[in-house]
Amino acid sequence: MAAAESSEKTPRRPRISDATLRDSAHMAGVEFGPKDAAVIADLLVRTGVELVEVGMVAGPGSKDADLVRATHEAVGPERSMTLVVVRDRRQVATALDEAERLGVRHIMYSIPTSEQHAQLKLGSPSAKFLHTLARSAISQAKERGFHVTFSGEDGARTPRERLVPYVTAGFEAGADRFRLAETVARLSPWQMGEVIGDLTAIDGSEIEIHSHNMLGMAVANSLAAVRAGAQWISATVGGIGERGGNAPLAELLTSLRVIHGDTRFDLTHLTELSRVALKGSGLGDAFQSGPTTPHAFAYELPGQLSHPEAYETLPAEVIGGTRELRVRTRLTPALVRWALADSGVLVDVDAFTPWLIERQERNGRPLLDRDAVRKAAIDFQSV
Repeated sequence: MAAAESSEKTPRRPRISDATLRDSAHMAGVEFGPKDAAVIADLLVRTGVELVEVGMVAGPGSKDADLVRATHEAVGPERSMTLVVVRDRRQVATALDEAERLGVRHIMYSIPTSEQHAQLKLGSPSAKFLHTLARSAISQAKERGFHVTFSGEDGARTPRERLVPYVTAGFEAGADRFRLAETVARLSPWQMGEVIGDLTAIDGSEIEIHSHNMLGMAVANSLAAVRAGAQWISATVGGIGERGGNAPLAELLTSLRVIHGDTRFDLTHLTELSRVALKGSGLGDAFQSGPTTPHAFAYELPGQLSHPEAYETLPAEVIGGTRELRVRTRLTPALVRWALADSGVLVDVDAFTPWLIERQERNGRPLLDRDAVRKAAIDFQSV
């Protein structure tokens, strides 16, 4: 009886995708270079990771083009996947043009599913509008021959009655895989099992879990998702990533080996992966995921600073933290305005921003926080 029970509790062997060169690369202040991308991608594939997620495309002139090309050269486009932002039909078409230009074969659509995120990013909380947009985006990509994963951004906070019809509609439109993004960490492993169970019950579904580690349960939630029928887990090297980090790859793969006897992965590359990723990210060897790290409430996107409640599991103030700007070259006038608010420093933001970007490039892209932006504005006044 004990052996039978043990067998029933052993999950299927999940396929692994790694988002170090996408989620981690868009963590506030983190910018990997092409050389780091090539080394990281190669080590990931040698470890046994099936897909290397790299870069984000929203339209022409992607800032991540060099990362995508370097990853393709290292492991081939068949082993990589690039995120495509979805905002409206016209934007999707231009983004797909860029993905084709870069030689991308696998795309992952970022589509907000919760009412809060849909209102913030799509301008409408309407479930009907969400379905229409997703169907259109998926159909456009499949017509061009892409392998399509579509996401449920903030899916963990999306009610079942809203999430399940959306996922069903996506598969009916021809999508190959659905990723549940625990954008705002909030589920326990048993709750995760229930959510994933609803999705795997959809006819023809292939499900992936992408958890964030603000509550320290990203690995546990990922394993619970697989036990409930998910076929894929998304992780990052060292757990590097936004909002408390992601499911750490080393902990995930060692858990699969120790707990479930899964020996498919070559774990000998994990220490070197961690060394290269932490050095390339500029985070240092002491990086940890979770709510008390300096990076847990740091942002480089204006929407995250102006609408933190849409992204935070708990407000920074609850744990004695502060909300901060951390950025290197991804400066925008909106970020600069946030940094200068209530500072008493008055500059022409539209003139100051390109000046600061140029200075950043000239000085080797040092990390900027709010105080550094304010000091730079004072320097600009004297120019």
